[in-house]
This record gives sequence, structure tokens and C-alpha cells, in this order.
Amino acid sequence: METRDFRKDIEGFEEIQKEVTILRKYAFDYSSQKGRASQIVNLLHPKTLHLGVAEIRQETPSTKIFRLVSSDSYLPPFQAGQYINLSVEAGGVRTSRPYSIASPPNQVGYYEIAVRRAEGGFVSNFFLDELRAGDRMESTSPTGNFYYNPLVHGKHLVFLAGGSGITPFVSMIRETTDRGLERRIHLIYGSQHPEDVIYEEELKDRAKYHRNFQMDIVISDPPVGYRGLTGFITSDLIKQLVGEVSARTFYLCGPEVMYAFCLKQLEDLMIPRRKIRTEVFGPPKDVTSQPGWPGDVPGGRKFQVGYKGKKTVSARAAEPLLISLERERIVLPASCRSGECSLCRTKLVSGKVFQPPGVKLRKSDRTFGYIHPCLAYPLSDIELA
Repeated sequence: METRDFRKDIEGFEEIQKEVTILRKYAFDYSSQKGRASQIVNLLHPKTLHLGVAEIRQETPSTKIFRLVSSDSYLPPFQAGQYINLSVEAGGVRTSRPYSIASPPNQVGYYEIAVRRAEGGFVSNFFLDELRAGDRMESTSPTGNFYYNPLVHGKHLVFLAGGSGITPFVSMIRETTDRGLERRIHLIYGSQHPEDVIYEEELKDRAKYHRNFQMDIVISDPPVGYRGLTGFITSDLIKQLVGEVSARTFYLCGPEVMYAFCLKQLEDLMIPRRKIRTEVFGPPKDVTSQPGWPGDVPGGRKFQVGYKGKKTVSARAAEPLLISLERERIVLPASCRSGECSLCRTKLVSGKVFQPPGVKLRKSDRTFGYIHPCLAYPLSDIELA
């Protein structure tokens, strides 16, 4: 009896098969490694990467691009849109920050990141002012959930980027255009000033030569005589540039203030939440303005934090516990530093903390008293196990 391949009845199956063929052409074949599962897992997902700074380039007045190579002659693969969490020793404090990889997955020689100077930024200032070619650092392996899924995200994508939030999109755009993948991408990139548009020339060049990629730049604080799009990325502007929005999947990455604004604009366009992908964005600039923050606790109040019954440190209410601990050379495992990955998950023995909306605590965490110190703020003296 002849069997029939019912997979071909699934909408989009043929397109996915074509994409798999392309990816197999460029990817490494691991079938020869059969029987070496643990070694392969460690190769693909090492706990620590040892990296060296191969190249530094000034991209804009506020941003530099860094190319990082492996000191062990191997970089694990990743999906476009993922990030690495880089550990640094700055000002006598060992800390880390996540940076999206801007290079595409088909570039296996280096990871590229773009670092923009943040106002009062501790680590960004270190990268821009002190880091030199040849310097060494450690990193986690690539991780994160902000990437394209061919089964559910469709072929028509709209990227809403703000500032340095362009970096994961650059990786996706490079992969799509380099490999000739069957996706249509429309990038709407918001920047305060024209001179701070990161990767502008490359993106314009790719839009010129690839029909499946187009971009629009929107400047919120334009100089006199500026002739491009100005203002903010509103629902009206999105509708004007994109046209029919119902068949699109929207990706959003940028500063904290952009999330609240753009999510409201997409809501006004009746975009269902399942069609919106957002990247994690770190701790809020002012946690005391978050919904639920107790009005009787000023951000500058200090509390005592006991750690494992061995050491007590002082922590400011409006500063994430993870940073307060790092200042005292207590380093916890961390990756996203945004309350999502749960790598820094820690037992709260006593006391009270505030965790803003968006922290992805599991039900078991809440039941048994675990917190994510990267987005936990002390509201009393506390004890951590």
C-alpha cells in the first residue's frame, strides 16, 4: 500500500523545507559525531567562553563596534537575535552585561556587538573608554528567545528598533540577505539624532540591493532642515509605512520607554499579542515609578542584606540586589539581567523585595520563596541563602 506524506498538506511546509535545505548547506553536519552526546552539548553550549577583542571600530559618536574572537579557536553557533552576557572587571567590580550579537549565524569567525554609551552607564563607559584590541574577557554562550521561528512567525516581518536595539535586527537582516532566505523584512528604526543611527550605511546598502528588505529611519529630535521622517513610531506612521498589518509579525527592541509607547501603538492597530515579539531590556531606570512600588519607601533608603549567613552588605532600595552584591564582590551566575533566564535565581530566607512587572518567576519560585536578584529590590532588611 502506497503511503502518503501528509506533511505536504501543512501550509508553509514546502517553504520550510526549502529553508532547511539552505541552512543545511551552510551548517555543520554533526551526524559524524554520533555517540558523543555530552561532548557535543558542551561544544554547542559551553558554560564559559574565553574571548579576545580582535577589532574596535567607531560607528557613531556614541557607539563602538567590537569584534570578539575565541581564545579557544571555536565559537558555538547561535540563532540571529540571541545575545551573550559578557563579564568584565571595571573599577574593581566584577559584573556582566548582555549584548545582542549583530553578526549573522553564518559568520563563524567572530561575534560582533555594538555598545552605545548609556547615561551614567558603568559598563558601557568601560567598553568605550578602556577596552582595547587584544584584551581578554569571559562570556556565556549565546542564549535568548528573541529569534525567528519559521513555524509561527510567517514570512512578513516588521522590525521596530530604537537606538542600540538595532543590533539583534542587524543579525537577522544580515542572515536573511546573505543567505537569500524567503522572508520579507521592513525595518522602522527610531533614533533621537541622525548622527546616532547605528549601521546606517550598511543597512541602506542592503535595502538597495535586496528587494525583500526595506527600511525607514525616524528621527525624534531632528536638526533644522532635516528632510526625513520625524517624530515617534506611532500607529499612524506604522500603518502609513507598512500598509496592511494583519499578516505581519512585529519584533520590538529598544530602550525601556520605547516598549511602553510602541506596544500601545500596536495595540491600537489591533495586533494580537501573539504576533508581537519583544526583547528583554534590563532593569527600569527608575523602579520607584513602576506600578506597585510602595510609596513609603524612598529609592535612596538603604537596607542590610545578609548572604548565606556569612556576610552582610548594604543595599539601596532602588538598585537591583545583583548589582549591590557585585559591589561587595559577591558574584552570582547571571545571563539576561532582565528577570527572564532565572540563572541568578536565589532563595529569599527572610524580608521583603519588590519585583517589577515582567519578571518571569515560576509558580514554584513564588511558592518556595525564590527571587531573581537581577530585578529584585529590597524593601526591608533581608537574608539570602
